[in-house]
Amino acid sequence: MFSGDALSEIVALTGASHVVTLGPSAWRLARAAEQPQVQPWCAQRGLDWAWVPDERRLGELRLVAMDMDSTLVTIESIDEMGGMLGIRDRVAAVTAQAMRGEIDYAESLRRRVALLAGLEEAALERICEQRMHLSPGAEALLDRCRERGIRTLLVSGGFEFFTAWLKQRLQIDEVLSNVLEIDRGRLTGRVLGAIVDGRAKAAKLREVMDRLGLARAQVLAIGDGANDVPMMSEAGVSVAYRAKPAVREHATHALDYSGLDGALHLFIG
Repeated sequence: MFSGDALSEIVALTGASHVVTLGPSAWRLARAAEQPQVQPWCAQRGLDWAWVPDERRLGELRLVAMDMDSTLVTIESIDEMGGMLGIRDRVAAVTAQAMRGEIDYAESLRRRVALLAGLEEAALERICEQRMHLSPGAEALLDRCRERGIRTLLVSGGFEFFTAWLKQRLQIDEVLSNVLEIDRGRLTGRVLGAIVDGRAKAAKLREVMDRLGLARAQVLAIGDGANDVPMMSEAGVSVAYRAKPAVREHATHALDYSGLDGALHLFIG
């Protein structure tokens, strides 16, 4: 629990004029001076922090783009599919390599999907119903976006079966993901059409931005893996959510402790 004494300490450290309470565990320090001691002070206490420019207003945010696996939801859906066949470790090992950027994402996806040949379509439904757990703050983030008229885009290297389920449940405006080939109720081990990799994610975000006439400053992108970096680079504000080090280096901000709704605290208003 973050104590009042600790809050007073960080106020003194930054010389902030006053504190604005944003939520049960979120505060904005008005007129705070940027101090290098803030980063280690927050790290020691398990706190996220960010310097937010005064001109970055929530009222100007028009689009939030996000990844699915380990971002919007806590799971890696393809690993869960492997678990249904008793080969989770084999699938997860390739997933981890891809997310660290050690192997080409498209090739890694083809390898993993090939391992899933024979999986029943009904198993995908069970994953949705039993294992598709939302990340903390996910519903709050999407609810606030709807309230403020901010469009939402889910771009995933995962699969349409899952993104369609989430789109309907969470009222997400647009989705892009890979399509699994299914024959007579079972996966064939192949992906239909072009692979949705990092470049495809970025291209989809640019297409939506162009269609809506949006500037970079009006767009927030959130992701956790190496294949999210191209998409995040297209947005004016990008958040590495509980992400790998290689992803953090390319993001404007990182959230390691707060929920997804903490991304909106990076805007004023």
